[in-house]
Amino acid sequence: MTAATTQIPGYIAGVWDIDASHSDISFSVRHMMVSKVKGRFRTFSGVITTGETVEASSVEVTIDANSIDTNQEQRDAHIRSADFFETEAHPQWTFRSTAVRAGGDGLIVDGELTIKGVTRPVALDVEVGGFGPDAYGGTRVGFSATISINRNDFGVDIAMPLDGGGVVVGEKVQIGLEVEAVLRTA
Repeated sequence: MTAATTQIPGYIAGVWDIDASHSDISFSVRHMMVSKVKGRFRTFSGVITTGETVEASSVEVTIDANSIDTNQEQRDAHIRSADFFETEAHPQWTFRSTAVRAGGDGLIVDGELTIKGVTRPVALDVEVGGFGPDAYGGTRVGFSATISINRNDFGVDIAMPLDGGGVVVGEKVQIGLEVEAVLRTA
């Protein structure tokens, strides 16, 4: 075992299905230069494979871009449009890891994020919540992750300048993930 593996109490190698009902993919972006708008994606799925060593682990996630929810339907419809996500042509986003490594107080998961048909390398800062039994006789794992991206890098490059300077929607997007996954038994 590696040093990274021994730092994770109860570490279990296996294949885990993300439990979307106990997970969250959310974001925040500067709005009108004075505040932030927050939102989330209601529909996503994925598989986490924890290897014999942490470094041998991998992650694959698919997000339904149409499931965006900023708590305001008119804004959500605009975000789905060609001005932003163009979900009619690009209904899914994907993340596929390329490496897992120790970093900071947790892990760094390097990977390729595809939004609106554009794929870019990214690095997620990941905190392992833990491994343990659930109330249904199964085993669960939890992770928290954060990443900051520039929406322009993914073709979400609408320019909406404000009179007097600034923009309606900022370029920097903070993404947060709270993930709970269930160990496959067969």
